[in-house]
Amino acid sequence: MSTLGMPGEGVAGAAALARRFGLDGLELRLHPGTGVHAGLDGDGRRRVLDLLGGIVPVCLAGYVRISAPGDDEAVIAGLRADLELARDLGASYVRVFPGGTDLAAAARRLAAVADEGPVVLVETHDALPTGAAVAELLAGAPSAAAIWDLLHPWRHGEAPAATLAALGGRTAYVQIKDAVSADDPAPVPLGTGSVPLAEARELLDGFGGWVSLEWERTWYPDAAPVEEIVPGALAWVEGTL
Repeated sequence: MSTLGMPGEGVAGAAALARRFGLDGLELRLHPGTGVHAGLDGDGRRRVLDLLGGIVPVCLAGYVRISAPGDDEAVIAGLRADLELARDLGASYVRVFPGGTDLAAAARRLAAVADEGPVVLVETHDALPTGAAVAELLAGAPSAAAIWDLLHPWRHGEAPAATLAALGGRTAYVQIKDAVSADDPAPVPLGTGSVPLAEARELLDGFGGWVSLEWERTWYPDAAPVEEIVPGALAWVEGTL
């Protein structure tokens, strides 16, 4: 699950909840309020690992806008800082947002860090919300891959089958969630909203990547606590939702 669903909680609380539900990993949101960010010194990074207590930090969910207009060097510097933190924490991935539609700039910036690891993942989000749009960006960035957020492509008229076909083997992991409707993205418990979760689950049968519950309580503070939502996410993974 993503720590986006636990506003005000630190790494210790997120790791404890993961263990409570038998989750293997966490998607760690990078922000000073979460206790995980590129400004941590060596002691701070070691403390994060201690607090995780063996829970895998699957991805560091950063906020670099990889295809936004502006200076390449500032974007590359921010990305390098997140990648360094990921290496220190043993995370396999760093998440970036598109932030714009400058695909040539994205290609340059991703090429600059292509050999530095871990893998940079572009989420289906903001200016490039569909699988087709992200696939076009990835065509110029062979070292990067994608996060398929089930909500955004569908909200923009792309069926799950089309998203998966567009991203294909470049899909590193999937973020699952449900929402009221395409016009109202307010989060609701899985299976009670309009996101085509059953169709996506069928398409992903046999998928070998990670699945992360992205419960957006940080942005919707009136949403239920994430511990009330995790059981539905586990049922989706098991195919019983």
